[in-house]
Amino acid sequence: MIHKIIALAALAVAQPALAQPLSCQTPEVVAAPPVAVPDGPTRLLPITHYVLALTWAPDFCDTHAGDRDAALECNGKAARFGFVLHGLWPDSDNGTWPQWCPAKPPATAQVPADVARPMLCTTPSPGLIAHEWAKHGTCMAGSAQIYFAQSSTLFHALHFPDMAALARRPHLTAGEFRAAFADANPAYRPETIALLVGEGVSLQEVHLCLDRTMHPTRCPLPSPADSAALRITPPAR
Repeated sequence: MIHKIIALAALAVAQPALAQPLSCQTPEVVAAPPVAVPDGPTRLLPITHYVLALTWAPDFCDTHAGDRDAALECNGKAARFGFVLHGLWPDSDNGTWPQWCPAKPPATAQVPADVARPMLCTTPSPGLIAHEWAKHGTCMAGSAQIYFAQSSTLFHALHFPDMAALARRPHLTAGEFRAAFADANPAYRPETIALLVGEGVSLQEVHLCLDRTMHPTRCPLPSPADSAALRITPPAR
């Protein structure tokens, strides 16, 4: 599976680079994050597709800047983020998904420190890193190292539209944003892109749907109509 992901990444990198600025200094010492506490039951289900979930950090930090686990992402001292990787999720049909699978030995439910540290400039939250592996990664990968290699390869192959310009655009719609994202990433067509919005129609997350071979596919997730209004929290300067 990993060679297919690398091939897709190479295809994306061949396109013009439109990535947003990003600055991040990884902490020198990082402890292994505590094992995540399950927020639901174990579900062992067949995987029919995947979702690569991206969080728009400026919107997240509007309401989570004081959270202890969001210090790296939101305090602006060691890092400045635009999109960050929420996670790579295995999914099933009928609106459900596998989750909280037992880690297959020799892997454990805990993310080792040497795996967590290099991920912090991609997923800048030790708690979220632990959660993504224990809830999602254990259902699709033999180790935390393999899981995060897969998700970060897909993430770093992406390019992003000019989010500052989109934030300034009057009467921006969900369809216009999907088109801009697809223009920056020709492998992803608008129908492969779902959006999660919050209060005031603000963009919270972008969900990219992938088939079982990790190639973009039509997204079955709920998403605003193309004509729906969309607001983007401006990136920090």
